[in-house]
Amino acid sequence: MTTTIRRKFRVSRQMKASLWGSQKDPVHKRNYGPGQHGRSPIKKISDFYKQNAAQRAFRTYYVIGKKQFSNIFAKAYRGKGNTNDNLVSLLERRLSSILYRSGMVPTIFAARQLVSHKHVTVNNRIVNVCSFELKEGDVVQIRDRAASIPCVSGALGSSNEHPHYLEVDKEKRSVKLLVSPKFSDVPYPAVMEPNLVTEYFSSKM
Repeated sequence: MTTTIRRKFRVSRQMKASLWGSQKDPVHKRNYGPGQHGRSPIKKISDFYKQNAAQRAFRTYYVIGKKQFSNIFAKAYRGKGNTNDNLVSLLERRLSSILYRSGMVPTIFAARQLVSHKHVTVNNRIVNVCSFELKEGDVVQIRDRAASIPCVSGALGSSNEHPHYLEVDKEKRSVKLLVSPKFSDVPYPAVMEPNLVTEYFSSKM
């Protein structure tokens, strides 16, 4: 967990923007790249650098490893329609993503912990796999025994907004996926560029 958080902040500093929109992100105090050469001006940024940074941003945001992310992209690439929208739809329809996006937990890390500890159901069945892919109409619910967990009770008591493709009922601690989201539907707090991710992987296929 700690390693993932440090990596997240490192990517934020590379992007010079808070990946999560968090006020605690060190990029607000150190708005330059990480490492001993972080303050040094970059003479020219290559296309590969931009593409690699884009795919790292997505992987870090959704807490996904290289191989798994590559497999997700391959599925998006083979799907019908726009590859960028397909990719974002697959990422957003992961169980941990839906739970986080609902506003019933404060971070995706909290969402992942709830799922892995069997505190979450999908259509009334316990699912403890963060990568579980939801379909339109599926209902995710936080179980009763998790309602008193501080991060859950705190989020449930707040007025967090949620995107239009979700139907959230905080009293029942449930969220329903209404439609599969496109890239333009997702409220990312930082600039995300799926087109560069497509360029990055397309050159390897």
